[in-house]
Amino acid sequence: MPQGKRIVLASRPVGEPKPSDFRLEEYAVPEPGAGQVLLRTIWLSLDPYMRGRMSDGPSYAQPVPVGGVMEAGTVSEVVASNNPGFAKGDIVLSRAGWQTHALSDGKGLSKIDPKLAPISTAIGVLGMPGMTAYTGLLDIGKPQAGETVVVAAASGAVGSAVGQIARIKGARAVGIAGGKDKCDFVKNELGFDDCLDHRDPDLAAKLKEACPKGIDVYFENVGGAVFDAVFPLLNPFARVPVCGLIAHYNDTESKPPKWAGAMMRAILTKRLTFRGFIVSDFAARHGDFLRDMSQWVREGKVKYKEFVTDGLESAPEAFMGLLKGANFGKQLVRVGPDRA
Repeated sequence: MPQGKRIVLASRPVGEPKPSDFRLEEYAVPEPGAGQVLLRTIWLSLDPYMRGRMSDGPSYAQPVPVGGVMEAGTVSEVVASNNPGFAKGDIVLSRAGWQTHALSDGKGLSKIDPKLAPISTAIGVLGMPGMTAYTGLLDIGKPQAGETVVVAAASGAVGSAVGQIARIKGARAVGIAGGKDKCDFVKNELGFDDCLDHRDPDLAAKLKEACPKGIDVYFENVGGAVFDAVFPLLNPFARVPVCGLIAHYNDTESKPPKWAGAMMRAILTKRLTFRGFIVSDFAARHGDFLRDMSQWVREGKVKYKEFVTDGLESAPEAFMGLLKGANFGKQLVRVGPDRA
C-alpha cells in the first residue's frame, strides 16, 4: 500500500507549543469504501485558532485528542471516488487536517473551480479568513463612511482584508502590525491610511496621533498591549468585533486585568459594543461574502499575500512561528502538487 503522512498531537502544550507536542507518523493510504472519496491534500491552512484546539479547556469546539490528527482546513484533490457527487480530479475544499490523504463521505466537501482564482485562495482571502473579516467587520463593526477603523494583526490573512473592506466602505483604516516591512506593506500595498508597529514603545501616543477623531471600530485579533493602547481611544458607541486574542493563547493562567473595573465603566458610559464571534455564526452570509469578495479581488480592491512553507513536515515549525508573528500574510503549507 502507498504510504501517507500525518502529524498528530503528541501532548498538550503548556504555554508555547514546542516540537515535541507534535509527532509525524506514516500510515497506509486507505481505499475508499462505498459512498466515500479519497482525498490528497494540496494546500493546508494554518490559523491561530488551532492553538485552542490543542488544549482541553472549555471552548466552542472539541479539542484535538492526544494522538489525533491536527485539525485544519485544506484544499484537496479527489484521487479516487465511490461517491456520485465527486469525480476523480475534482478539487475540493475540505477539513482533512494535517495529513497527506484522508477519506470522506462527501459531507462538508465543496468543489473549487480552479478557473476562478488560484485554488489556495479557498482557504485564504476567498475562504474562512476572508469571510471572518467580511462578516466580523460588516455585521458587527458596521463601519460608516468617515469613521476610523483600527485593526490589529493588519498584515495577516484576516486583518489585511478587514482594513481593505473598511476603505471600500469609505472609512479610514489604521493598521497595527509587527515590524517596518509589514507596516510598509499594509500602508503602501494594501492602501491603509496608516500602520503602526506594535513593538514601538510609543505605540499608544502614535496611535492617538493617527486617530485624531478617536476610534469607531476596533477589530480585535490580538489583545495584550495593543488593546491597552486602543481602549482609551474608543469613541462613544464604538464597536469591537473580537475575533482573536493571539497575545493570550499561550497564557498558563487566567486573571482579570487590573483595569477591568475601568473597562466596565467605559462600556457603560460610552455605550460600547464588544462582541466575540466565530465565523460559523454567519454561515447564512456565505453567498454574499463570495459574491462581494471575489468581485473585489478581481477588481484589485482587495489584495492578498501568502506565506508558504513546503512539505507537511514543515507544519509544526510554521505553526509555532505563526503564533509569534513570523508569517507575513496568510500562512499556508504546500503539501503536494496541484495535480497528482
